[in-house]
Amino acid sequence: MARTRLIDDWLSAGVRDGARQVVILGAGFDSRAWRLGVLAGLHVFEVDHPATSLEKRRRLRAAGLEPERVVSVGMDFSQGLLADALDRAGLDTRRRTVVIWEGVTNYLSEDAVEAVLAWTGGLASGSLLAFTYVHARVLEDPSAFAGAERILAAVARTGEAWTFAIDPAQLPRRLAAHRLTLVEDLGADDYRARVCGSVDAHGYAFYRAALASVTRGQ
Repeated sequence: MARTRLIDDWLSAGVRDGARQVVILGAGFDSRAWRLGVLAGLHVFEVDHPATSLEKRRRLRAAGLEPERVVSVGMDFSQGLLADALDRAGLDTRRRTVVIWEGVTNYLSEDAVEAVLAWTGGLASGSLLAFTYVHARVLEDPSAFAGAERILAAVARTGEAWTFAIDPAQLPRRLAAHRLTLVEDLGADDYRARVCGSVDAHGYAFYRAALASVTRGQ
């Protein structure tokens, strides 16, 4: 909840700063297009596996909501080309954009992550990427983080083991290779404190949320 609220705040600030498009990668059942008033009148593109998108549209209609509020873009990150899919869907890469990539990177390959970063770096200057990732050490030594062993076992049992992580110390350099500048990088305890103030919940400190901006031409 705290992570989602943090990204909501980053998104809202980006729109107030001039972004006119939103791309939600691995959208799942994301509801921002329906619950955030700041997105009214903006083009919102939701990218996900076609089967997931179809089920979401069915549930939206059942709830009395309008699926056409967003442009649904069906693709598999491990197989498809994001730039081509969004180009066909009508995304204008010349317009400032906010890209949200929440809860996805840890399920991808390094090549797939790098491809998305490269695509994002080609967007209009001032565009933003709000994304989550897990600390590299969680895959090397899960015992180093409270709750890590349990969650790694749980996702493995579902057949969706975590496959990718980033060392926070290396994140600025990884982003810079794609003309992206790190704005913020917060661990779970940090973003809980920001959003909720003093809270008793701890754990999952390996899960992080970051914000980067496109510095194209600089």
